[in-house]
Amino acid sequence: MLGRSHHGVTDLEPEEVAEGIAAGRILLVDVREPNETAVESFPDAVIVPLSQFDPALIPDPQGRRVVFACRSGKRSVTASLAAQEQGFPYDAHLAGGLLAWKAAGLPTKS
Repeated sequence: MLGRSHHGVTDLEPEEVAEGIAAGRILLVDVREPNETAVESFPDAVIVPLSQFDPALIPDPQGRRVVFACRSGKRSVTASLAAQEQGFPYDAHLAGGLLAWKAAGLPTKS
């Protein structure tokens, strides 16, 4: 997969993530808070809020790549680093978050 890395977290573009979800290669994990996800969320994402983040709560990706997402791409990096510190190989996030996802014309659900 493409993407650039910073601090051990790979940036993935919205189109790449959407294609990966559609193809069954990516499990998207939204780390925004319930008040945010209630307003607007990613279709097909698992929600694990950063405020009580525990990578063990992420369902078994069953071979898919775990990719974190948030509103703008800051909390998703934090989540990825936290997961890696606990020994999980979850090293990717949606660069630019929900804002970039929507800017790319990708669907959300509300």
